[in-house]
Amino acid sequence: MTLSLSVLVAIEMFNSLNALSEDNSLVTMPPWRNPWLLIAMSFSLGLHCLIMYVPVLANVFGIVPLTLSEWVLVILVSAPVILIDEALKSMGRSQRQTTRKVKKM
Repeated sequence: MTLSLSVLVAIEMFNSLNALSEDNSLVTMPPWRNPWLLIAMSFSLGLHCLIMYVPVLANVFGIVPLTLSEWVLVILVSAPVILIDEALKSMGRSQRQTTRKVKKM
């Protein structure tokens, strides 16, 4: 359960980075342009770790601490959400450019 919860938390963190711009890539619109988002992400991840690594809280939530190799797995499973959204944004930009060219004709 802990691994699943951590994957969901990480996916939401990565997805919030994708939400910085509906059209622009993370390469052209880096996350530090919105420091409030980074603060919120840090707070959220910190709270998740606090719940996971403080034994009393971990018992209340029924989760266990993750090892380093499990965290690597969480990142490997969660990070593709960025690549998928970047691909969708790229296809959307390409389609809009094609539509504009057709309208000009």
